[in-house]
Amino acid sequence: MKLTLQDYEAKLRGCWIGKNIGGTLGAPFECKRGVFHVDFYTQELHGEPLPNDDLDLQLVWLNVAEKYGRGVTASILGEYWLTFIVPNWGEYGAGKNNMRQGIVPPLSGYVNNVFRDSNGAYIRSEIWACLAPGHPEIAVKYAYEDAIVDHSHEGVYAEVFFAAVQSAAFVESDTFKLIDIGLSYIPEESGVARGIGCVVNAYRSGLTWQDARLLILNELPGSFGVLGMRKEDLPSDVPVGPIGYDAPSNVGITILGWLYGEGDFGESICIATNCGEDTDCTAATIGSIMGIIGGVDNIPQKWKEPIGDSIKTLCINLGDQGIKVPKSVTELTDRIVRLAPAFLGSAICDVVNTEGHGYTIEMNDAAALYHKPIAINAWTERSFKNQLDKGPFVVPYNFVIFKCELDYGKEPYVGASQPITLKLNVDNELYMQQWIQAAWYLPDGWRVSQGRKTTFSLEHNHCNIGSKQVEFTIIPSDQLDEQRYDLVLELSSHGRHTKGLIPITLIHSL
Repeated sequence: MKLTLQDYEAKLRGCWIGKNIGGTLGAPFECKRGVFHVDFYTQELHGEPLPNDDLDLQLVWLNVAEKYGRGVTASILGEYWLTFIVPNWGEYGAGKNNMRQGIVPPLSGYVNNVFRDSNGAYIRSEIWACLAPGHPEIAVKYAYEDAIVDHSHEGVYAEVFFAAVQSAAFVESDTFKLIDIGLSYIPEESGVARGIGCVVNAYRSGLTWQDARLLILNELPGSFGVLGMRKEDLPSDVPVGPIGYDAPSNVGITILGWLYGEGDFGESICIATNCGEDTDCTAATIGSIMGIIGGVDNIPQKWKEPIGDSIKTLCINLGDQGIKVPKSVTELTDRIVRLAPAFLGSAICDVVNTEGHGYTIEMNDAAALYHKPIAINAWTERSFKNQLDKGPFVVPYNFVIFKCELDYGKEPYVGASQPITLKLNVDNELYMQQWIQAAWYLPDGWRVSQGRKTTFSLEHNHCNIGSKQVEFTIIPSDQLDEQRYDLVLELSSHGRHTKGLIPITLIHSL
């Protein structure tokens, strides 16, 4: 199946107009717990939407994709975070604070971050879906890179889920199939998956949306809805969950609004808003999904007219140069349309055989929309879920002729004379053997039990790229006077000019 340029543009516009509508509707009720009775906008808009971080951050990511294409990584996104994203609240601030200290993604999304399981990542999923329409296997890779900068676990699963759903929505319109596609990319035992299952079962059992809301908030209690309330005003029918554990219940509410709205755009975003909690996020995400499925023309005019075409920003550093922020949905759509051929590549996006209609995008068939492992050889399979299973302590590096993953095993803290075990996995990117030298550059008085220089063979197995696992034990000095210590592991291949430098930051913390 092919997606025409005309249909692609209509779905893109539907995504971003729907996002703006839902965010504007839900914004006044964010951080409030209770059941509301909203059926339309509750404020004068004068033809413009409310500013919303749900969309803001994705405008920055658009600039990243325009510059780096399919080479976007969490490390690059992290640098843009520090340069162009202003807020320091919740997980945003925790991730930025870690990166300023030298703690890199995915560690930055986990360390000292009580909001790692919250909602700040899944609200950023649309840009990756829009750049990979009908290809959730591509969209989820970039959603993962995005999420791990300031989240881990449930916060990551939530963005991966919605990126898969939204990408598949360019070719599939059945709600339950889309939910199943999204679920296929995340762990079955995760809180996000359990929250979605809870709501789907409630809907199929004939419960009202009000009862379904109570069920999800009791099964997987969060705390987002209490942030804007006085303690004495909190309702007694819903427990207050752990601070920051918000993605499972709010993803559930998003699915709740989508299901109980039964295909009606306005009804869906209103139900989500009326459930309270992170209302701008839940309603905006539904708006974007339904906008992709039906295209911009299927969003009722009564919802579009009050907000117009403009984009209002809240969280972006506009004072420094380096990015160009779209000022309207039309500009945002046009820039994605221009970027897509380079981002997707010629195997997916055909710019030649177009019969004068711009270009077409080759879409996955229904079966290929679901997650599936890829056979490396007769003995080995790899899948996107393998990446999720690695958790927040494994940091990847790519040096062209070999790729590496450094596994810290735990948070990057260090104590005097306390050994630290680091595991290095090296994948051969060449179909030929290599000898790899590992050289350590350590602070004075530190040592590595294997010696500061170690050589190991990186194999090439017949019809398969080889890999090697190496373990290092670092022994700090018996007196640590600094708060932070920087180490460097240098990897080089004999007879090759590539030098792979892996920086390691360890924190001496009480």
